[in-house]
Amino acid sequence: MDELLRAEGLTKHYGSTIALDSVDFSVNEGITGLLGPNGAGKSTAIRLFLGLIAPTAGRALVMGAEAHGSPEIRRRLGYMPEHDCLPDSVSASELLGHMARVSGLPPTEARTRAADALRHVGLHEERYRAVGGYSTGMKQRVKLAQALVHDPALILLDEPTAGLDPEGRDEMLDLIRRIGTDFGISALISTHLVGDVERACDGILVIEGGAVTEQGAVRRFTQETMTMLIEVDERRDELIAALAERGITPSPDGRGPVVVQDARGDALDAIRDALVASGAPLRRLAPARGHISDIFRDGPGADG
Repeated sequence: MDELLRAEGLTKHYGSTIALDSVDFSVNEGITGLLGPNGAGKSTAIRLFLGLIAPTAGRALVMGAEAHGSPEIRRRLGYMPEHDCLPDSVSASELLGHMARVSGLPPTEARTRAADALRHVGLHEERYRAVGGYSTGMKQRVKLAQALVHDPALILLDEPTAGLDPEGRDEMLDLIRRIGTDFGISALISTHLVGDVERACDGILVIEGGAVTEQGAVRRFTQETMTMLIEVDERRDELIAALAERGITPSPDGRGPVVVQDARGDALDAIRDALVASGAPLRRLAPARGHISDIFRDGPGADG
């Protein structure tokens, strides 16, 4: 895949505060999650790649060119800010048409692109209403649409699900996934929500305290493990006793699934025999999957 962004020794200080401390990473085509707690340096990284601020040291490269001082690069990028920054008195159609023209599109093409982007985010029927009358979810969709309207190669999304309820979050993440399939546009999603990254992203980049602690494919952190989860409808204690008789001591897990670590080879046979011996009705037997949140439990730099 083509490389879209690269940080080389990227550093940014705000007085005595270190937002980014000599970080190195790259972002390729696809959907990448920029994950970390609030204040980790995520928004600073986005502003550096947009060329809105200059690095204290190092370089922020966008498709091979220096981001700061390169206005032409911004035409290849779309940006969805975190905070509510939309004008209340104009319609979504007017706003997107203006944004498309600012990006260099002629008037007729700008209107067409505005209509297409609003249709894509599900606001075609509402496009002539003043933005000030929109709900939070609709405003988030307008911000996403304006990031897309000029057909960039990459969009930078800062907390795109902020303020949304669970259904709205799911819809927003589905839209972001479809951006890649329908428009062929890559995305970098800055978020502190692990679930958003697991749901929508191909790759992950974790920043904590201004440093990169993890990066790689999402599937690396969510693949199946050798831990087996056994869910039964009843006779749970009898199952645990039957496992113990066969030399298996399940990990304590309250009244949830019976958890067997390192279940391979003879252990799988023992689980089968214990289920039969205990008479416990099996509901589900499946390997546990890793979670991106394990990165933070294990500490920075852990393999997950």
